[in-house]
Formats: sequence, structure tokens, C-alpha cells
Amino acid sequence: MTPANPEEADLATYEELAEIEREFDDLDVEIIRKQYHLSKDAYMKRKAVISKIFKFWSHVFEAAPPEIDRYIQPSDSEIFAEALINVEVDRFELDSGSSEAKGSASGDPRSISIKFEFSPNEWFDDTMLEKKFWWRRASDGWAGLVSEPVRVHWKKGKDPTKGLMDGAIKLWEARQRAGDMRKRDLAEFDHMAKITENWNGDNTSFFTWFAYVSSRRWVSAEEAAEAVKAELATRERVKSGTENPKVELPEDDQLESQVEAHEDGDSLATVIAEDLWPGAIRYFSKWHRADSMNP
Repeated sequence: MTPANPEEADLATYEELAEIEREFDDLDVEIIRKQYHLSKDAYMKRKAVISKIFKFWSHVFEAAPPEIDRYIQPSDSEIFAEALINVEVDRFELDSGSSEAKGSASGDPRSISIKFEFSPNEWFDDTMLEKKFWWRRASDGWAGLVSEPVRVHWKKGKDPTKGLMDGAIKLWEARQRAGDMRKRDLAEFDHMAKITENWNGDNTSFFTWFAYVSSRRWVSAEEAAEAVKAELATRERVKSGTENPKVELPEDDQLESQVEAHEDGDSLATVIAEDLWPGAIRYFSKWHRADSMNP
């Protein structure tokens, strides 16, 4: 039987398919949640064993996939080889019971913390650098990872980020003082935009990644909580056939790319958390095979 209005019927069908796709996404999130808890003991055993292997993590990064290796400069490799002790990835909202992203006591497993532990070294004073990424939904429907810039306390003359880290932190702090994390009429915004004309995560240092904020714009916990509620309500209306969701990203949000220190910071975090971290033994073995072939 042919529908009275094929265009309306097609639209309704597409909406149903979109909702089914969202249900698959929900299942993927639950799989991440369960896998995280089930694998904890195995990761603890791995940590105990690799702590006995000299420079395990620096060798892992030597054999890292192209998505990571492209951001590692020779100067970064030197730091890793001389000072990197350990790397840890946590789904910290699951451990803390945070409810900001999912609206439940279980937290969102897509939020990740990546910790780098270093021995005392000639480059910076820190022995632990932790970069947190929150999975958040914006008020216009966008969803993804956002982060706060992390300061590395570089020793004099050792900062390889060409001012990107310092500029990102100063802009972040200026916006905090102004009470508006999207404020652009700031000297710090103009200064950061000027720096990024020539420098970025591709041509400076892996450590520029610690200055990453968002591939689009910062999304607060409060905005995310409201957006999640609105999204759930919209999905219910779509299921009942009373609403056709449309998401349009405001053009002015694209301006944030002008001041982002590392435009692929979220992708890099994802590859570390979902590939390098769980596959560390595989990458170490890859390095070991290559090293054995080079007398």
C-alpha cells in the first residue's frame, strides 16, 4: 500500500532509523561500562608485571600507531625515553559515581582520565600530569569530549609548545574571571588566535595536547545536565511521532577553533584510551621485535 504522502512517510521512517541508531549507541556505552569493571583486575596484574620492565611505556610510545606517532616530536621521544615511568587510563566518572553526564548515579563511561607519571627530569618539575576529558552534551545537541587546560611547569627555556600552553591557560583563566567561557572580546583571545596562525599540535610537541579544551567550545557540567534532560525528552517525542529533531551548530561556535591549541586533542585522547592503553603489551611486543632485528 502506497502512503498518501510519500515524503512524510519517508521522513517518519528516517526518524525511526535515527532513533534505532541512538539505541545502538546506548548499547555501546553500556558495553564500555561493563568492560571497564570486568577488566580492572587484569589491568592491575598487568601494571604489576610491567613495572619490572625497564622503560616499558617509552617503548610502547615508540611503537605507537600513526594517530599518536604523528604528534610525537624527537624532543618528546627524548622526554619519554628518559623520564616516563607509567601511564594510566581511568573512566573516572564510574569510579567517582559522578552523575553529571548520564543523569544517573552510575556516571558516563566515555569520560576518561589519562595520567602520565614521570621521574625527576631536566624538562619540567611535575612528576604526575593528569588530563581529564568529560563527555558532555551541549544545549544545541552537539556531544563530545571537553577538557580543561593542564599546566606543565616547564623549567626555564624548556617549553616546546611555542606559547600555546601558556596562551590557552591565560585565555581559560580570563574567561573564568569574566564568568563567560565563550567570551571573545579579550586580549587573551586575540593573543591565542595570533599564536595558532603558525603553531598547533602538529608542529610543536605532544605536550601541547595538555592545553586542549574542545574541538568546538567548552561545555559546562550544568549545561550538559540540562542538555541531557532535553535530549531524553526529545527522543520520547520523536518516538511518539510528535517532533522532528533538527540540530544546527551556531556559526560563532566555529570561531573557537581559532584559539584551540590542539584541534585533534579529543581524537588523540580516544586513541590513547581505546587503542594504546588496552593494547600496550601488543605495542611493546612490536617494539621488541623491531629492536631485536636491529643489532
